[in-house]
Amino acid sequence: MDVLISGGTGFIGSYLTDALLERGDTVTIISRSSKESKRKGVCYVTWDDDLVQAVASSDAVINLAGSNLFDKRWNDEVRREILESRVEATSALVKAISKSSKKPNVFISGSAVGFYGDRNDEILTEDARPGSDFLANVCVSWESEAKKVKDTRLVIPRIGIVQQKDDGALQKMLLPFKLFAGGPLGSGDQYYPWIHMDDVVGLFLFALDNDKVAGPINIVAPNAPKMTDFAKTLGEVLSRPSFFKVPAFALHLAVGQSAEAILASLRAEPAKATKLGYTFKFPDLRLALKHILAD
Repeated sequence: MDVLISGGTGFIGSYLTDALLERGDTVTIISRSSKESKRKGVCYVTWDDDLVQAVASSDAVINLAGSNLFDKRWNDEVRREILESRVEATSALVKAISKSSKKPNVFISGSAVGFYGDRNDEILTEDARPGSDFLANVCVSWESEAKKVKDTRLVIPRIGIVQQKDDGALQKMLLPFKLFAGGPLGSGDQYYPWIHMDDVVGLFLFALDNDKVAGPINIVAPNAPKMTDFAKTLGEVLSRPSFFKVPAFALHLAVGQSAEAILASLRAEPAKATKLGYTFKFPDLRLALKHILAD
């Protein structure tokens, strides 16, 4: 399969690219600047190149473009960048698909479980309504742009909190635990929709290959734990205590308005993935953390 990816060098994109190459696919990565690939099976195009031609040469298009949510403290400019980086990239790909003489078999356009907003203990399947906070509104706009695609199967992965030690949320949590000062964020009562990177990649490949996968799909592990239980399990895997809570006000002081997103309770469940027969490699949190932290 020939796969065109935006965001192919990012956190998820790099793992997905490796998996595609391993199974014999070829990958074209959309990059901000022109570059030559040193890897067999990978080439690069820029956003200023002929995206229509790149689409016409592809069996599938995967959209993972978007600025990092937590690199900077949120203000009006950063919020605008978070929104525009996602909507504009999606719009460019949808327009390229519409102009292409050969349509891809599938367009997988990223989103996030933040679509649902802070929902306490409500179980959130793909049919749940959107939330109304900033990230929920970003996801609604992001998904709305993707839905403009025509004559192509559309998959919208609503991605949870990806666990891998080289980047992402887990990496930021490890240091306080290693210093014997780890614990839950906020009250600890919020649900934490985690997922192992191997299952993120596995579900993307499942969506690529399975024509029955369409529309939104929650990319989360089953049975989301509360933050207190997640922190306790992480502490046990690391043989460290997990009772040093980070109060909500302290998190707000540290990261600003983005603390609202970090503290949101999202009891998202992978209803569609389960119904369609996807088998999770790491449905169990303890085994997932042991695998990630093994070396």
